[in-house]
Amino acid sequence: MFNTLFFHIAAKIVLSDPEKEIIKTFFTARKFKRKQFLLQEGETCKQLSFIAKGLIKSYNVDDKGEDHINLFGWEGWWVSDFYSFLSATPAQLNIEAIEDTDVLQITLPNYEAMLVKVPVMERYFRILYQNSIVTKERRLMSSITHTAEEKYQHLLQHHPEIIKRIPQTLIASYLGLAPETISRIKRNKTP
Repeated sequence: MFNTLFFHIAAKIVLSDPEKEIIKTFFTARKFKRKQFLLQEGETCKQLSFIAKGLIKSYNVDDKGEDHINLFGWEGWWVSDFYSFLSATPAQLNIEAIEDTDVLQITLPNYEAMLVKVPVMERYFRILYQNSIVTKERRLMSSITHTAEEKYQHLLQHHPEIIKRIPQTLIASYLGLAPETISRIKRNKTP
């Protein structure tokens, strides 16, 4: 599992072998079965999770009982209810495995200690947070300005390998569309 983590980190910063060994001491490996929760709304998010293998969805449930997916995460992604993680308040999100999923988890005290012992990790996480803000801004703008077809095409273009692993109903929820709309878009694409 650490190979996936260090491969992901290497795309942003350089770590020495001794730094890698220090980092390993702060994480716990866990496995989640399909449909098992990493976090449920109302619990306090006590871990930041790195996905080494598998696929998750992060979502909330509205007053009508409908799921609203805000994130899919797969190999190389970090996931948490970050506000809950930092503030030790009840989570507003559910995080659930779509596939059997292996994660490396770090608690807030271990996260803070790791940043002190391996200061270059501050740069790594800063880059991640910057990228996350840009992604969220673009997703918000897309939800406001793009048609259903454009949203779906964008997802296909940017994540073709992942979209094959996600059921159509979940894709529709993520895009804020009805499953029938995705079916219609697919039908209209077929020559």
